[in-house]
Amino acid sequence: MSSQNHVYQSIARATKDHGTKTMFGLMGDANLFIVDSFVRDFGGRFIPAAHEGSTILMASAYAHVTGNIGVATVTHGPALSNCITALTEAVRGHVPLVILAGDTPADNPRHLQSIDQRELVKVTGAGFEQLRTPATVGKDVARAFYRAQVERRPIVLNMPADYMWQQADYDIEVLDVFTTPGGVAEGEALDNAIGMIASARRPLILAGGGAVGAHDQLVKLADRLEAPLATTLQAKGLFNDHPYNIDIFGTLSTPAAYELIAQSDCIICFGTALHDFTTDRGKLMKDKRIVQIDVDPTAIGGGLHPDAALVADAGLTAETIIFWLDEAEIQPSGFTRELDVVVLTAHPTGSDKTTDGFVNYVHALERLEEALPKDRLLVTDGGRFMTEVWCRISVPNPQSFVGTVNFGAIGLGLQVAIGAGVGAPERPVVLFSGDGGFMMGGINEFNTAVRLGLDLIVIIANDSAYGAEHIQFVDRQMDPSLTEFHWPSFVDIAKSLGGDGYEVRSKDQLDEALVALKNRKGPFLIELRLDPNDVPRMRI
Repeated sequence: MSSQNHVYQSIARATKDHGTKTMFGLMGDANLFIVDSFVRDFGGRFIPAAHEGSTILMASAYAHVTGNIGVATVTHGPALSNCITALTEAVRGHVPLVILAGDTPADNPRHLQSIDQRELVKVTGAGFEQLRTPATVGKDVARAFYRAQVERRPIVLNMPADYMWQQADYDIEVLDVFTTPGGVAEGEALDNAIGMIASARRPLILAGGGAVGAHDQLVKLADRLEAPLATTLQAKGLFNDHPYNIDIFGTLSTPAAYELIAQSDCIICFGTALHDFTTDRGKLMKDKRIVQIDVDPTAIGGGLHPDAALVADAGLTAETIIFWLDEAEIQPSGFTRELDVVVLTAHPTGSDKTTDGFVNYVHALERLEEALPKDRLLVTDGGRFMTEVWCRISVPNPQSFVGTVNFGAIGLGLQVAIGAGVGAPERPVVLFSGDGGFMMGGINEFNTAVRLGLDLIVIIANDSAYGAEHIQFVDRQMDPSLTEFHWPSFVDIAKSLGGDGYEVRSKDQLDEALVALKNRKGPFLIELRLDPNDVPRMRI
């Protein structure tokens, strides 16, 4: 049954009818009445950000943690252009989002903030839907949500401001769609893949972000083959419960695990596009058979050509492989019987010595791994510091980890941490950020975390430099001073914005900070002061 509403009310209602309970955003001329109606008329929750790009990142993390479509809203022109980096990050992370983006009035092409918003969105790889007329509001919103769900990427719904106070009949328009693509593999390609797997003496199973839902089937296949299990960074923590989990595969592997991977003769890859960091630019895949299974055809053969490729569901394919191995009475490989997983998963720590007035980063991470809440959500910003965090700080499962690395940007971490915290308010969020990233994107949203009362622990790796650039000057025996900065105290900033914090320049101060951490009552910042010449190199 239809009802008469203004367009802005119909958009808010349609958003609610698609199951949206939380909307992230920043209000402006073209979206403020939508936000007001979503909250007042339909009981939704609105999370206001300080910067438009933050709204996309918050919604993205919220989607990752909850498994729902994330929703954000911004107004027109510069508001949308401020979202370009965040949109690209979400696109490359395959995050289903709907962005309700205002547009300047259609009857005013010389509006100060007018820009071709379709072309602006197009360059990021996000999808674009136009609100066509007041009469099509329900269908247009439904189309945006449908596309976000099945295309697994952000969809921007473009809404002209001059439509908002026009009248519109609203009918509930929700597309009920089955969205589990990929079937059972069959035919000669499957036969070839099973033949390679059956003949392997040292097989290894690798799971990426696209295989997170196939945990049980992949474990059964690993046990059937007696093959060790590994994950990409995106699937970090997937096999925590398995005795032959060798953790992250590739440049982030331990030295012993890297050697084991090099010695294997068949890698069975589920839900991973096998980018350069996973394969160490192809080095780890030499002289072995590669079987790749993915529901996304574009993931196959991008940087590495497998010996057998199956565009199929990960879990169903694992079950099919087990069935035919049993039918042919193929014996287990025995590979795992040789393994010492404790040795395989131990990252060397080295000496704890460092320059006076600084803390040793690796040993600080080892201490933090022990002391931080075990049920944490882990978020990492970009920067030189991040690879050691990925290797040394654990997570309960892949849904509890969000790394802002899909576009290689820095300054996205705190915004993502807020979205994760809103999505799982009962759990603490731990964010690792560099000093440059925190200055770029952290300060402007730290107070947002305070206002929301989030249980957020921010750990700043502060080497007072842009470290990745600093080390390049040092390596070439050049003066690195242009990369060095004298930042203000991040602890003082945190306190001025309503949080709390500790500066750490020694092991004793780290112990004091961790004691204080137990009594935190809101966002809490630990500033690790690091020698820029004594920070481990990136492992990518």
